[in-house]
Amino acid sequence: MPFGEQPAYLRVAGDLRQKIADGSLPPHTRLPSQARIREEYGVSDTVALEARKVLMAEGLVEGRSGSGTYVREQPVPRRIARTGYRAAGESTPFRQEHADDRVTGTWESSSEQDEATAEIAARLDIAPGERVMRTRYVYRAEGEPTMLSTSWEPLAVTGRTPVMLPEEGPLAGRGVVERMAAIDVVVDNVLEEIGARPGLAEETLALGGVPGHAVIVVARTFFASGRPVETADVVVPADRFRVSYHLPVK
Repeated sequence: MPFGEQPAYLRVAGDLRQKIADGSLPPHTRLPSQARIREEYGVSDTVALEARKVLMAEGLVEGRSGSGTYVREQPVPRRIARTGYRAAGESTPFRQEHADDRVTGTWESSSEQDEATAEIAARLDIAPGERVMRTRYVYRAEGEPTMLSTSWEPLAVTGRTPVMLPEEGPLAGRGVVERMAAIDVVVDNVLEEIGARPGLAEETLALGGVPGHAVIVVARTFFASGRPVETADVVVPADRFRVSYHLPVK
C-alpha cells in the first residue's frame, strides 16, 4: 500500500465520523445501513461492515437491538483538577478531586481487611499476602456517579490505630495526609501515574457507562520518608472527564 493511502474501510469511517462531527448525522440519528453505505461509497459489504465497527469501537455509534445502529450523544467532558494536596482541614477528599467547588459531592465507601496481591504489595513495598485495609469508594456529583477509587493501606502502619478505618473514627472522611499525621506519620511525597484502558464491566456499570468504553486510571501512592503508606486506583470515564493538572514552576 503506498505511503499515506488508507484502507477503504478507514476512508468510509472517516467520512461518516466527519458527518457526525459537523452535525450532518446528529445524535440519535440512525446510521446508514450496511447496504446504503455499500451503495453510497461503492464498497463491498465487508468494507461497509468494518467501517461501522470502527465507529462503534470509537464510541460514536451504538447498536440498539432489533432497531439498528444510532449516533450516540457525546457528553461534554467535565474537568477533574489534580492540583496537589491541600493542608489538613482545608478540604474534604471529594473537593480535592474536583475542580468546581460549587458541585455538591457525596461518596459511598466500604472497608475490609485483605491480603495484598503481588501488584499491590509491590506498590506498597511489602510482601505479597501481608494484611492491608482495602477501601472502595463511589463518588457522585449532583447525584451522578463520576469516579471510583480503591485504596490500600498496610496494616503494619495503621493497624490498631484510630485511623485504621478511613471512614470511621475521629478523622473519618479526612484525607490520607491528615489521617497519617494523626499517628505521627508525615506524608511528604505523592506519586501519580496516569493510564487508560477499557473499563471493566463492574466499573462501567457503577459509573453508568457502557462496558468496554475507555476509562482513565490514576494510580496514586503516598510516601512518608520514602515508605509507601497508601496506594489507590482512581477510575474515571474517559468520555465524560478530563484530568487537569496545575503544577507550580520552581
